[in-house]
Amino acid sequence: MNVLELNHVYKSFARSDSNGVTQAVSDINFSVNDGEFLSIVGPSGCGKSTIMRLIAGLIFPTAGTITLNGEIIKGTDTERGMVFQKPTLFLWLTVEENLNFTATMKKQRHNPDYMAEAERLLELAGLSEFRHDFPHQLSGGMAQRLALIRTMINHPKVFLLDEPLGALDAFTRMNMQDEILKLWQRSKHIVLMVTHDIDEAIYLGTRIIVMAPRPGRIRADLRNDMPYPRARTSDEFLQWRKKVLELLNFGQTIN
Repeated sequence: MNVLELNHVYKSFARSDSNGVTQAVSDINFSVNDGEFLSIVGPSGCGKSTIMRLIAGLIFPTAGTITLNGEIIKGTDTERGMVFQKPTLFLWLTVEENLNFTATMKKQRHNPDYMAEAERLLELAGLSEFRHDFPHQLSGGMAQRLALIRTMINHPKVFLLDEPLGALDAFTRMNMQDEILKLWQRSKHIVLMVTHDIDEAIYLGTRIIVMAPRPGRIRADLRNDMPYPRARTSDEFLQWRKKVLELLNFGQTIN
């Protein structure tokens, strides 16, 4: 059982134009266990991406602790895979080589099960015919799909998704949401996803954290017990949407 814990986490950044600091997040406390899918929503500037980068080990808390299975996170690790808002690809490698990078390093590239999954993911992302292309030859959406499946194929224990689907068209986005769900339901590991899309947060998450700005803090931590698969037009789904909108102060109609 994997357990990720954030205890009284604060993060400040020095400001370049003065001697002051910006408090990005303040007193963040939550834990996530295997089998949970945590969606994080909130306005721009509320520290959502900061939390993801802290968990990934790319930056470190100003105060407080972040642990995975009781061990303090001290840097990056393949057990914590992250997909960023913009694709981070190896520009000198082809689509197929980018997807297979970790397997090549681990000398697992020719494992039949791995090869079958790589082909399935290439097909899912609509990239099979572009396998020999380089990142500069791809559209922004295609590059982001590649970044997503490159992380998915490694089956990290903690899967961190920082608004990874924003560049995709609506239909591809919904298909990739379903594929992320399948990955999570197979592995039952921890998934955390930052999104500005409230429907996406509700459709995917077993829990929804609603953030307030600045400094970023948790306004609500809601458990979403709707069974999967979820109907986006059901009364229960729409009630959830209303609840989250109200927490974000968008629940009133302007006359």
